[in-house]
Amino acid sequence: MDKIEGLKEILARDPKNSFARYGMAMELAGRGETVAALVEFDTLLANDPDYTAGFFMSAQTLATAGRTSEAIARLKAGIASAKRSGNHHALSEMQSMLDELDR
Repeated sequence: MDKIEGLKEILARDPKNSFARYGMAMELAGRGETVAALVEFDTLLANDPDYTAGFFMSAQTLATAGRTSEAIARLKAGIASAKRSGNHHALSEMQSMLDELDR
């Protein structure tokens, strides 16, 4: 079974499954389906605003697509999420990426 199909099945049963939603977004991004990936990231973060990895990876997807200002905004939101959840590693990674993009 294709990964996308498997994830769709999981999400059909449990649309708020953050792990499956993140997996779907990552799989789509990896296939170059940027718009669809960003829709999944947006849904993930609407349902689970402290899924910190979603902020970082969606910011990377946006940056790769040349959407730098949106990537910067996503990173700033992700940094706030990382601070709320005490995720210092994610905070450091996102701050480094923000420093690179916000020059």
